[in-house]
Amino acid sequence: MIYNNLIYLLVVILILSTSSVPDSPQIPPPLAVLIFLVKGLLYQQLVHRIHGRDRIQLASQYFAAEQKLSIMAIILIATDVCLLDFKYYMSQLPLTSKLPVLVNFGGLSLFFGYLAIMWSHARKSYHAVFGRMYNRRSFLLNNVKINLPIILPWLFLSLLANLLELSPIPWLKDFMASPWGEPLFFVFFVLILVLTFPAIIIRLWNCSPLPAGDIRTRIEKFCRKERLEYAEIMSWPLFEGQMLTAGVMGLVKRFRYLLITPAMLNAMTPEEIEAVMAHEIGHVKKHHLQLYFLFFVGFGLLAQVSASPFLYVLLNSDFFYKMSLFTNKEPASALAFMTTIPMFVLMIVYFRYVLGFFMRNFERQADLHVFETMPDSRPLISVLEKIAWLNGNIRDLPSWHHFSIGQRVDFLQKCQEYPSLIRKHNRKVYSMLSLYLLTVAVTGFLLWKMPTNLLEGAATEKFTAAVIKHKIKEDPQNHLWHQLMGDLQYEKKLYPQAIASYETALGLEPDNSEVLNNLAWLLLTAEGKEFLDPVRALSLAKRAVKLRSLGHILDTLATAYWMNGFNEIAVMTERQAMARDPANRKYYRNQMERFATYKRLLPTE
Repeated sequence: MIYNNLIYLLVVILILSTSSVPDSPQIPPPLAVLIFLVKGLLYQQLVHRIHGRDRIQLASQYFAAEQKLSIMAIILIATDVCLLDFKYYMSQLPLTSKLPVLVNFGGLSLFFGYLAIMWSHARKSYHAVFGRMYNRRSFLLNNVKINLPIILPWLFLSLLANLLELSPIPWLKDFMASPWGEPLFFVFFVLILVLTFPAIIIRLWNCSPLPAGDIRTRIEKFCRKERLEYAEIMSWPLFEGQMLTAGVMGLVKRFRYLLITPAMLNAMTPEEIEAVMAHEIGHVKKHHLQLYFLFFVGFGLLAQVSASPFLYVLLNSDFFYKMSLFTNKEPASALAFMTTIPMFVLMIVYFRYVLGFFMRNFERQADLHVFETMPDSRPLISVLEKIAWLNGNIRDLPSWHHFSIGQRVDFLQKCQEYPSLIRKHNRKVYSMLSLYLLTVAVTGFLLWKMPTNLLEGAATEKFTAAVIKHKIKEDPQNHLWHQLMGDLQYEKKLYPQAIASYETALGLEPDNSEVLNNLAWLLLTAEGKEFLDPVRALSLAKRAVKLRSLGHILDTLATAYWMNGFNEIAVMTERQAMARDPANRKYYRNQMERFATYKRLLPTE
């Protein structure tokens, strides 16, 4: 359950992280509210139908329903973000402009709202399958607490990053803006979180030290024999302590905790509890906790390496721009949505299959540790069979992160008969780990060698043009978008199109000095005599200078005088430009020297 929710919440975090805040809603607010309420009502009816009338009687049915409804909740939140512009409305709230993490927090809260609808109806099914009844508040609260540790690190790091961006300390701002500033910041704080977060989790889950007594004494003695160092043995009140499970958390002794639920203690014999501890100690001895941290780092590297090449292909693809135009989405929003798809696929494949493979085999390694601590595997087999029976006969229930209990028992029995299987399994795990580490190393090397300017040039220009076209479509009477399009077309030497864009901008705002200046400059500097028009350029430049006599506008006028054969006036005008803009004195001096030395002939001469 926890492992499935890990993937679900990672997908939601991905959706929220990669989506941008649109400038305006795509759908009129009243219609968006209506769609939001209708789909919420339909989801509630679907949940009620699945969990109503005692339809769910088996554990496999319960977990299948939870998986189906959780995926439906992800679809709903994706609809809210990508279609109904949830982030736009959240961004209108106070403080969200300074703390963007609040927008994502709102998205997560909405997703938990959908899950709360599911949990509120699943309570009776849970009672029917597992024989345990909880009041509504307790059931919801327990489910929220189970999932909080998954999202808290991300929220904490996002909030901290926002606060650092608001910091008035200059060197800190410069550090965060540097290429390696933000990655180093995250690595540092992730390490702190990984080391100390278990201490936070045990408080979130209301864990308490296991009371003194024969059971605690026996566990302590067993751990001393196995030379396991830990901070505390905790009683884990998962679902009011009635879940049959145990666990270990923490990479270092000071923050390492052994967890065991009261139901597990009550259902098992002392020897079986030692077998449970042997399994958890196996995780520590085989360094599985450290390896899980490495897997998350590996995913980050893979995501980083794959993101830039995919963006490069996408930004150079005509299909992307046609889709953006067809859906009438802002290119930035369309880009965020399109990049979410491969990241989503990568996340599912990585966590479901790559991490899932290692998790299953790590659990098997932990099971096999019983052979190193006890005479045989019978106590652990007994534990597994009890868990299967008491949790609703789940012996053959498949799982992506664990082998089924039946498979685990069968393998333990085979290893009891053929001990060589233990070494064979360990070799298999270490071989696959070596292959994985090699992949991570190659990925890190590729990331290091990847050109920093991969997304510059034609790809960026094409995207910028798409953004401006969308703005023109949204606000055709705004001269600025036509001016920017003209600037971009001029840079790409699309002179006829640039002239048309500037003419449109002047039609909307005839007395705009920048548009007059830019059109005049094009008519003076275009490559190709058919585009040059020094006479009109001089007229345009004179109008621009009357409106604003800035250095670069005076430079255009001086060039126009020179192009029309008025060298002396060109030099005088350039001198005025230098007086207005002394920071570019060297450029203006070179211009004056050129105007004084060379006589420019008119294109018709």
